[in-house]
Amino acid sequence: MDAELRKRRILLQGMAGMFATGIGMRAREASAANYPVRPITIVNPFSPGSVSDAAARITAQLLSDGLGQPVVVENRVGAGGLVAGKAVVRAHPDGYTLLLTASSSHSGVALYKDIPFDPVKDFTHIARIGSFPSFIAVNPSVPVNSITELVDYARKNPGKLTYGHGNNMGRIVGESFKRRTGVDIVRAGYRSSPAAVTDLIAGHIQMMLPDMNTGLSHVKAGKIKPLAVFTKTRSEQMPSVPTLDETVMPGFELLPWCGLSAPANLPAEIVATLAGVLEKRLNEPEIQATYLRAGVGPFWAGPEDFKSYVAEQQANWTALIKEAEIEPL
Repeated sequence: MDAELRKRRILLQGMAGMFATGIGMRAREASAANYPVRPITIVNPFSPGSVSDAAARITAQLLSDGLGQPVVVENRVGAGGLVAGKAVVRAHPDGYTLLLTASSSHSGVALYKDIPFDPVKDFTHIARIGSFPSFIAVNPSVPVNSITELVDYARKNPGKLTYGHGNNMGRIVGESFKRRTGVDIVRAGYRSSPAAVTDLIAGHIQMMLPDMNTGLSHVKAGKIKPLAVFTKTRSEQMPSVPTLDETVMPGFELLPWCGLSAPANLPAEIVATLAGVLEKRLNEPEIQATYLRAGVGPFWAGPEDFKSYVAEQQANWTALIKEAEIEPL
């Protein structure tokens, strides 16, 4: 009798579990169908004033306009974007916590020994939305007018120049520059690019690798001097400035990028909703102009293409990190 009773209890418990699971699934489906019903947060890996912060705030406004809910930006700075990425990975995959995904945290992970997430598998990649064109700049007091002259000057003055960077991209380019040209330049890491460019203007460092958002206005004001861009094609914003590829580093190219991601297993309906809003708005000329004014090159790629791109760029950046012989932190 006791054995029969136990069997019945087990059967009832199983049926209750199946019933609860069914209710949970239906609740999630209803939640996805009604999404969004409350404010959304975009976690940005870098500080206010950075180019990623500008991208996050423009994107937040686009989503708010398209979804009819407030979208706020939360800055979580640290470890080249790993702090922000870890926070989002741990969030519930309901579409209310998103990540302004940046190349620093997802392409440059080989710079770290302990990585708290898999850049591809631990996220739902919603859309690639832009890039951060960047360049090498020097303080006007440095007696050079071209990237070739900088290499010559650095070779004649080993250890006397210092370059600053506020993200992983800057470190990779700086160390690759040193390795490929054979120069001895001291590295100075900063928590953000705005802080580094402030020291560049003040003359505390002689060289920096800013993005357009951080550096272009200072170029126009004559406070810093641009010498080369990182892409294989010249920048529309500084067409007279040559590329590293055509000057002292043949074949070199590095383009920092950004996108929008969420925790893994975000419901497909929510992915489609978010991607749909972004695709529509990013194709509007006035929105593209808004991104460009903030130093962000607007771009559109949907979920599958973006996921593949993240994996591809992680492999490319890892190869550059190994070539430059950068030791993981």
